[in-house]
Amino acid sequence: MFKDKILLITGGTGSFGNAVLEKFLKSDIKEIRIFSRDEKKQEDMRIHYKNDKLNFIVGDVRDFNSINRAMDGVDYLFHAAALKQVPSCEFYPLQAIETNILGAENVLEAAANNNVKKTVVLSTDKAVYPINTMGMSKALMEKLAISKARDTRVRRNEGIICATRYGNVMASRGSIIPLFIKQIKEGKNLTITNPDMTRFMMSLTDSVDLVMFAFKNANPGDIFVQKSPAASIITLAKALKELFKAENEITIIGARHGEKMYETLCSKEEMSKSDDMQDYYRVPADMRDLNYTKYVQKDGPKLQENEYNSDNTKQLNVEELKELLLTIDYVKEELATL
Repeated sequence: MFKDKILLITGGTGSFGNAVLEKFLKSDIKEIRIFSRDEKKQEDMRIHYKNDKLNFIVGDVRDFNSINRAMDGVDYLFHAAALKQVPSCEFYPLQAIETNILGAENVLEAAANNNVKKTVVLSTDKAVYPINTMGMSKALMEKLAISKARDTRVRRNEGIICATRYGNVMASRGSIIPLFIKQIKEGKNLTITNPDMTRFMMSLTDSVDLVMFAFKNANPGDIFVQKSPAASIITLAKALKELFKAENEITIIGARHGEKMYETLCSKEEMSKSDDMQDYYRVPADMRDLNYTKYVQKDGPKLQENEYNSDNTKQLNVEELKELLLTIDYVKEELATL
């Protein structure tokens, strides 16, 4: 599938980009373009991987010309560039709009211009019933992707644009696990927003698997989510304390700006039309045009009673979560330094 193909990853210096490289550099792909504005991280990756298949491009998704030039000759695209920190987006919403919405439109327009065959955009559980700027901006990014999937240029060239939604990617940059481990090692109290708050637990390997599943199975405009377990924040703190044999106290600090008690991967409305694909849900796009009178629908979709969220999925206990944490490279590396 990837033989002699060119893959572009926007925001490719992040956690997802590095995880993807571990998989693709072993394949017979021709070239992987890492597009980001962080020259330092690009240099670090260049030194670390030392691989001729990698092509590093400094640019910003906010600048259409830079992403359009980078897209020349590209076969496949993974769009991961985004502002992801909830509090930062709350305080600087226009910055989230510039990157997550307008930047995404630049990426999608460049993909359409350059006849990219398959595009997967990375979204978040926070895009479902969004209450914060980050989630709202990602929800609109999904709408842009679905709209571009209908674009005549994309359909004429048999291109496919789809989306994936993630829960929390464990130990990703800026996430709670590195913070807890840092606090444990420094002998500080573990700061917990709300002990009953639940979050999906997903490894970086899971995130790559989700994108690959979408890549192989998508129809235009589809949204894919992975069925993932979840855990409460207090369970996560207890699991890490046990793994690190720590006695740190726990301090409850209250929810941060824009946080929910639990996150949702599929709304009730989406669950009513989703396809169950064993480990994944596929949410198909409504590909009708605006001439609704052409379509006859006697009965509307049967609304599901439940959305799919981090409160009604499988809940991990401390032992189960410890087992999962021990599969995470970051956690294993930190334990090895004890």
